[in-house]
Amino acid sequence: MLLQLLTQHPEAIVPVLRGTPLWVWGLLAGLLALGISQLRDRTASLLRVSLLPLAMTLFSVSGTASALGGSPHRAMALSAWLIAAALAFAVALLARGRGAAAQYDPARRLFLLPGSVVPLLLIVGIFLVKYVVGVDLAMAPQLVQEAPYVLTVAALYGAFTGVFVGRASGLWRLWLRRAHLDDKAAQPAVRRVGLQPGVPQQ
Repeated sequence: MLLQLLTQHPEAIVPVLRGTPLWVWGLLAGLLALGISQLRDRTASLLRVSLLPLAMTLFSVSGTASALGGSPHRAMALSAWLIAAALAFAVALLARGRGAAAQYDPARRLFLLPGSVVPLLLIVGIFLVKYVVGVDLAMAPQLVQEAPYVLTVAALYGAFTGVFVGRASGLWRLWLRRAHLDDKAAQPAVRRVGLQPGVPQQ
């Protein structure tokens, strides 16, 4: 709706922007700062690398619920969200494995992360979806009655969530693998040279 309006009447962008609450621009500024911080090589703890995907997942779920909660196509929207999230998760996991590898330093308990523009693009993308959908439904609330629109919105939100979680899961797996190796290295040997477990020493 909004995109179609702007395509046919570009001048409509001015009243749309003027009608946007100030807190929305504050949210955008915060999200941009967060995305820009991901552009450079950095170190981060497990908690920190988990916060962004978790926050964006909550942002996606809340956006879907607030936009489509009153739609008669809620069940279809949920299915579309889950399918899109699963597919995007798989693609993100595969792409993460082929990209610049992150490292984990167990001594400092920190990840060594290469800079990437992908988080910034994802953050801007999910913000734009929420913004456009919000304007669409403000101008034409009846859109929640239209199945194609509802499924498109749900799939977009699900795809963004899947990419965020898929990228983070690669880091979680790296941490778990390293923790497992450290646990194995810390275990005392069960067998000693010349002795069998359970056999008393003479």
